[in-house]
Amino acid sequence: MKKVRLGNTGMDVSALIFGGMIVREETPKDSARYVAEAIEHGVNYFDVAPVYGDAEVKLAPALAPYRKDVYLACKSVCRGGDIEKELHNSLKIFNTDYFDVYQLHALTTSGCVEESFASGGAMEVLLRAQKAGKIRHIGITGHGEDASIQALAYYDFATLMFPVNWSLFLEEGYGRRVLDICRHKNVGVIGMKSLTHRMWVDQEERKRFPKSWCMPIFDNNKLAIAAYRHALSVGADVLVPPGNFESYSYAHEIMEDCADAPFSNDDMSVLQDELARVRGPLLFNMNNA
Repeated sequence: MKKVRLGNTGMDVSALIFGGMIVREETPKDSARYVAEAIEHGVNYFDVAPVYGDAEVKLAPALAPYRKDVYLACKSVCRGGDIEKELHNSLKIFNTDYFDVYQLHALTTSGCVEESFASGGAMEVLLRAQKAGKIRHIGITGHGEDASIQALAYYDFATLMFPVNWSLFLEEGYGRRVLDICRHKNVGVIGMKSLTHRMWVDQEERKRFPKSWCMPIFDNNKLAIAAYRHALSVGADVLVPPGNFESYSYAHEIMEDCADAPFSNDDMSVLQDELARVRGPLLFNMNNA
């Protein structure tokens, strides 16, 4: 799989990364199989979080044989000094001395940012941990564009995990401002929700992809390829598929086609035609993501 330099981290990361949600509530056997398959495909970046249920304890043993050859990212929703305890617990679970990237997770509001940067807050802890070698790079994740812009103004974060979704970008320009800032500051952008199609219509639909908050693109190669090419063209460096292993496998199948040519007028026509079908209540909605 193609490797991409992730911002100014110095890390050459697989174009597709492995989200820890994939192994949440899976058996140890299946978790090991999913990780082994990803490694075989050339994936070298794995991202997880304590808020993903049992994902850490499922991913840790599955990833252990490959730890020295991959990048491992973790994140926390803690905003205060309690992030230190969560960081150390995650390090212990993975039996590792450091995380390649550790992120302030789900910065959605200005209040989240202010709390994290307050005296005695999460950023003070992470900066100390970085100095001690427990964290190599500090990043952020979030759905809130304004909050992400605010955080990037406060500190030169190495990475941003952010929704880079074709329909939301085309309909509302959502993400354009923060992606421009990341490009200017050479922040590594991990695009999420790029393979999201639309909001769920009902719970019956969701049974096929129970870990996905929104309906993923599936069995529609033209749309999927156009959506991923669009995400890469507007600023995503690498992409993380939706949380079900089926979505990861599908993304891997189309990734070579995504990378073999730049975003084109034909791709835009595919997206515009589909946007006409999902515009309105079906449009991917950040408030429900």
